[in-house]
Amino acid sequence: MKHKRTELSRLYHAALQHFLKEGSAASMVPAHKLGHRAITLGLETLDLARMHEVALVSLVLPGYSSSTSDGLMGRAGLFFAEAITPLEETHRGAREANIHLNQMVQTLSLRTHELASSVEELKQEVAQRRAMEESLRISQQTSSDLLKKSRELQEELRQLSRQLLSAQEEERKKISRELHDVIAQTLTGINVRLAALKTDSSVSNKTLQGKIASTQELVEKSVDIVHRFARELRPSVLDDLGLIPALQSFMTGYMQDTGIRVTLKSFAGIEQADGTTRTVLYRIAQEALTNVARHAQATQADLSIQNPDGGICMEITDNGCGFAVEGKGSAKKNNRLGLLGMRERVEMIGGTFCVESSPGQGTTIRVEIPSQGDTDKQQPVKQSCDTASLECL
Repeated sequence: MKHKRTELSRLYHAALQHFLKEGSAASMVPAHKLGHRAITLGLETLDLARMHEVALVSLVLPGYSSSTSDGLMGRAGLFFAEAITPLEETHRGAREANIHLNQMVQTLSLRTHELASSVEELKQEVAQRRAMEESLRISQQTSSDLLKKSRELQEELRQLSRQLLSAQEEERKKISRELHDVIAQTLTGINVRLAALKTDSSVSNKTLQGKIASTQELVEKSVDIVHRFARELRPSVLDDLGLIPALQSFMTGYMQDTGIRVTLKSFAGIEQADGTTRTVLYRIAQEALTNVARHAQATQADLSIQNPDGGICMEITDNGCGFAVEGKGSAKKNNRLGLLGMRERVEMIGGTFCVESSPGQGTTIRVEIPSQGDTDKQQPVKQSCDTASLECL
């Protein structure tokens, strides 16, 4: 590379010398060619300037007057200007190319930024679409589950309707049997005895009094049976005296009939609850204790009515055999109607119903009714009942 530069410097010196000797008739072509050759060698304008300076020092300065030197230096300047023309054109093209390249880079950068924004938007759209697809899948699964549950509930409702109709029919048979076998026969006996008294005028006063007394016993027995039917349908003591006396009355008869010991613990403010709430609590306690006698094989049951946070919480717990709770409020089929009936009663007044049980662990039925703002918080009143008497402590 150094050799080529030296050769180019020699050629430049010779061409400039020839150009100066020829005067105004000299051609600029050699200078133009030297410029192209400098480009080929990778030289810059400064390199040619140095070559031009060296040539001037050796060609113009020695042996010339001042005026002559100025003229030669002017012509040498023209030669140099022609020599660097190809370099300047190349640089101009490079600058233009560089400007164009910068414009392309800016355009590419802008497009790259736009593409990045588009990619980000596409990612967000893909994420949203995936979320929507997942939401749709969950919605479809939920709809499928709800449809399945609806069909199960419809089938359950049909089963319960059949059980309810069957239970109503059994209850009607029971009442009809009781009316026919007990009350009707008793009334027939009373009628027969009254007819006998009417036709038998020879009886003594003592005999007549005895027959009248036995007839009165039959009347009293009929009245008791009618009262028992009335209590089972709707205990008047619940309306006249309140929930606690009604539960005491029911438990007294319950323990005498079943031999199961029952304790009652309640707060006196329960009597300030509305009539519908007290009726629901009574029916739940009645049905729950009836189930204990029928299914639990228990010897003890405890009923408590508490007043947490101004609401009402009633629990009926027994020490019986228990059962596997299959689902919310469900149990064995022979007891399913009673539990679901209790649940319906509780939910009718805005409460919640829960059954806790397991085989061999007994059963707890819990009813929770939220506060209505008017329940009077008082000290608990504990009432304990046994088979012999009902004690209120």
